[in-house]
Formats: sequence, structure tokens, C-alpha cells
Amino acid sequence: MKHKISLSLFIMLSAMSSAQATTVSVAVAANFSAPMKDIAQEFEKETGHHLTLTFGSSGKLFAQIKNGAPYQVFLCADDKKPGKLENEGLSVPGSEFTYALGTLVLWSANPDFIDDNGEVLKQKQFIHLAIANPALAPYGVAAIETMQKLKVLDNLRSTFVQGENVAQTYQFVATGNAPLGFVALSQVFQAGKLTQGSAWIVPAELHKPIRQNAVLLSKGKDNKAAETLLAYLKSNKATAIIKSYGYKL
Repeated sequence: MKHKISLSLFIMLSAMSSAQATTVSVAVAANFSAPMKDIAQEFEKETGHHLTLTFGSSGKLFAQIKNGAPYQVFLCADDKKPGKLENEGLSVPGSEFTYALGTLVLWSANPDFIDDNGEVLKQKQFIHLAIANPALAPYGVAAIETMQKLKVLDNLRSTFVQGENVAQTYQFVATGNAPLGFVALSQVFQAGKLTQGSAWIVPAELHKPIRQNAVLLSKGKDNKAAETLLAYLKSNKATAIIKSYGYKL
């Protein structure tokens, strides 16, 4: 009898847990793909909620949100688009915060291609340079600003191969379609070290800060799990994951 009561209680609690579990639709900037997958795994394990993640350029995701996409949380790669959404009544006022500060890196899959000071940009011994589309991706904007500061933009413009987002830009370099490119440090860095190739971490003073902001969208205002996710992004476990990919907080 005891066994039957315990089993019945277990089934009842499991059913209650399933009933309380909620799915959250999250729009995530492409540069944050790897850490967000790790965070999602921990979040789902600890809370029982489920995340549906959509990755893309911040510009494209922003346009989708304005056109009625059913996202409930937006993890943007800049601090401008979330504010615009609030001004247009598409996000919950006061919910916006910075979840990470991004780092731009010039990267090559070739371990001997890029020097420690980015002098390769001035030497121009390459045919293609991959960058994310600056009209859609904040990391593309930062790449343009960097080249302007270095006074190499006009000389290099003819070499540009543009990715729709920083994930596609990374693929151009990883597959050898471009020998080097500007990507997010998080794509080539984990646990305190470069995962492959050679890289120059672009000094922060060469471009405006890449302040990545999160916001609760209007479609998620009644979703407690969406609020729980935003709170979880500030937790010690989540911030440790974020920092492990080279982001600052």
C-alpha cells in the first residue's frame, strides 16, 4: 500500500510540475548563440520551463518583432533597438537591462595568419575580409568603426564579404571562403582561451561599446517563465557562463 501511495504522489507531483512548465519564445542575437544554448540547458533543468530559441542578426529579429513575430524575450546585440521597441509599445517598460558587453575580434582559422596587433589589416595580403552587415548587425558596425579608426577602411572596402549576421560571417572564415574576418570573441573563445586559429582582440577604444541589452516583449508580459528567464540571466550561474565566452558584464 505504501508503495502505491508513494507512486500516486509522484505521478501527481509530476503532473503538477508539467502543468506549471511554460514555453518561452526567445529571439537571440547571433553572437550569443553558444552561451545562450548553455544557459538554456541549465535554465530548463533548474526551472522545468522550456525555451524556444531563434538566432539571427539583431536587425532582422528587430524587424520581425515589429511585424508581429511571437517572441516574448529579445536578447539584442545593442542597446538601441530594445529602447525603440519600448517607445513603440512593443516591450514592457522598465524591463530592459544589459546582459553582456561584447568584444570584437579579428579572426582567422589559420593559426599563423593574424598578428597580435592587427597589422595584417594594413598589409592587405588577402583577397577577402568577412564582416557582418553593418545595417543589421552591431558587430558589423563595430568592425567599420575599427577600420575607420585605423585609417584602413577605404583601402579594404573592396575586399568585404558581408554576412547577414555574425554567425554567417564566422562561417565564411571557418570554411575558408575568407581568410580572416571580424567576428564576436564568443565564437572563437571558451574557458579563457582561443579555441582555434589566430586572432587579434580589438581594443575597446577603437569602437563604441557593444552593449547587449535584453528586454521583455509585450507578448511575454503575462508569461511568468519569461520573467524568470530574464532574472536567471543575472544569476551567478548564467553570468559565469557568459564570462566564460569572453564577454564582460
